[in-house]
Amino acid sequence: MPIPILTYHQIDIVPPHGTPFRGLTVSPRQFRLQMTWMRRLGYRGLSMRELMPYIQGKAVGKVFGITFDDGFRNVHRHALPVLAELGFSATNYFVAGQIDGSNVWDTGQGIPPAALMNAAEVREWARLGNEVGAHTIDHVHLSAVPLAEARRQIEGCKAKLEDLVSMPITAFCYPYGEQQAAHRELVREAGYDNATLTQRGLARADDDPFGLPRVNVHCGTNLLRFLQKCLTRHEDKRRAIGLES
Repeated sequence: MPIPILTYHQIDIVPPHGTPFRGLTVSPRQFRLQMTWMRRLGYRGLSMRELMPYIQGKAVGKVFGITFDDGFRNVHRHALPVLAELGFSATNYFVAGQIDGSNVWDTGQGIPPAALMNAAEVREWARLGNEVGAHTIDHVHLSAVPLAEARRQIEGCKAKLEDLVSMPITAFCYPYGEQQAAHRELVREAGYDNATLTQRGLARADDDPFGLPRVNVHCGTNLLRFLQKCLTRHEDKRRAIGLES
């Protein structure tokens, strides 16, 4: 049974029209409404760590994945209470070199700077049952750097985050969705269990666990469209990878 893995970035006041990548911010009200409706329909939101047995067909149930890219502080502020209230868990993919930093990789694109979680907030995220995932050390374009640097980014991120939260880091997300077969192998060799893309679609048992598609949720995704994305199979299309992470 195909399973949706939702992709979010920021949960905050949506920037004005014309702001670059405005769609990657979902309002707190919108996020709460989406999660509440999934709960009403009998679904349980899970982190990648908890979701993998369902994707692999080892467990059965009405579940969906919740992931956040980059580790924004506004996710801690606005999404964490909703997840705790509903009994959901989620994976946040952190940029290990920017703990308590900001989205410096967006500099030059006109995207407003936004704070990322500090060490205490990352630890609280994990303590409350959510998963700390890896998003490289510096949010690099893996396809644009030598493989030796890609290995350092992939392995180093895992080591830094494990040192921070004192638990295994098993989930990885490719920055910008960029990856090749060699990068998937580096992720596997580093000791991760799974990795997600920006490629759109529902996750299936026959997918490569190091190349799982996701369902993008934008500020313009109204409730009806959100439920269609989550609950119907027509979204299970392998569309072109978008540079949205």
